[in-house]
Amino acid sequence: MGKQLWKPGNMLYPLPVVMVSLADRDGRPNIITLAWVGTVCTNPPMVSISVRPERYSYPILKETGEFVINLTTKELAFATDYCGVKSGRDVDKFKEMGLTPIPASEVKAPMIKEAPVSIECRVKEIRELGSHHMFLAEVVAVHADERYMDENNRFDLNLAKPLVYSHGEYMGTGKQLGTFGYSVKKKKKAEKLHFLTVLCPHTAQNCVGTQIAVSYTHLTLPTILLV
Repeated sequence: MGKQLWKPGNMLYPLPVVMVSLADRDGRPNIITLAWVGTVCTNPPMVSISVRPERYSYPILKETGEFVINLTTKELAFATDYCGVKSGRDVDKFKEMGLTPIPASEVKAPMIKEAPVSIECRVKEIRELGSHHMFLAEVVAVHADERYMDENNRFDLNLAKPLVYSHGEYMGTGKQLGTFGYSVKKKKKAEKLHFLTVLCPHTAQNCVGTQIAVSYTHLTLPTILLV
């Protein structure tokens, strides 16, 4: 079977689906769900979000230049969808979804308490690309929920059961298949095993269950001479 040829379109899936929280000049908070988000740069840390100009949150983002990216989880799936299909013009999404706005440390936009990770961002540039305008932003602070720290005090996002978006569907993540660089990591040499024939001391005949696996590194000299 071959590959079908389709017209140009966005098929870069799955993607992280996030709830972006913001506040207008009067301090009224809102949430917009986005999947058109991404990492842009490591140093300085930068991200991007792409928003349609007709969205209620667009002029707020443009005017304030601040927002918070909140990662989503299986537990937040319903709220994530709701905040993407309901307009902040009509409803208070925090109130309707039982979410808790909490103060950020560097921006005036609120964080979502229930999110495992909240990333404070400040807009550096807006690119008007077409159907979506891309907000390039610098990360000014990151907050991680202590509930997801493992026994080694390392943050483990898998414990939160993160949510991803794939062509109109919300999905969870699967089990770990590898770690960064594992494809080129040198493997430890397996200890070479050899089979030793064991002779019964009285008959000099092979004993029942004739062979056992042994390692040269654990043999005494007399035994090595018998191998």
